[in-house]
Amino acid sequence: MNEDFMRRAIEIARESLDDPGALPYGAVVVKDGEIIGEGLNRSHGKSDPTSHGEVEAIRDACKRLGTPTLAGCDLYTSCEPCSMCVATMYIAGIERLYYASTIAESAVFFGQLSERDAKWSRRISAVDLRREVGLPMDERSMPAKRILGDLGQNVFDDFVARQG
Repeated sequence: MNEDFMRRAIEIARESLDDPGALPYGAVVVKDGEIIGEGLNRSHGKSDPTSHGEVEAIRDACKRLGTPTLAGCDLYTSCEPCSMCVATMYIAGIERLYYASTIAESAVFFGQLSERDAKWSRRISAVDLRREVGLPMDERSMPAKRILGDLGQNVFDDFVARQG
C-alpha cells in the first residue's frame, strides 16, 4: 500500500472540478511501484456509461502494456468501485484494490447532485446494482430470455476448431 498512489487517484478525481463532462472518480493502476494507467470518470462527457475511473485506468494500463492482463497490478481509486468496475478488475487480473470514499458516501453525493439537477439522477444505485448482478438471470429485475442458443454455441465451437 502506498498513500502517494491514493493521493494521485484523488488528484485525478479533483480534475473533474474543471471538466464539465467528468465526475469525481479517479483511479490509477500500479505495477512494480510505478503508475502504468490513469483514469477519470467521463461517462457524461463521452456519453459512455462504462467510462468510470477504474475502467479508464485499466484501459490505459492495458494499452500501455499491450495486453488485456494486469496480473501483478494494484488499483487505487478515489471511491469504492461499483460492480461493473469490480468485474473489470477481476477480468483484467488486478490483484489488490485500495479505495478512499465508500459506496454509501457516493450514494449521498449522487443524491445531492440529483436534487439540484435531474440529469444526475441514476437509473440504479451502485448498492442496488451489486444486488442485481449477484442474482440468477431469472431473478433480476431486467427481463432476459435466451434465444438461438445453438447458433451462439456454434460460433464458440467454430472458433475453438480454427484455433488449432
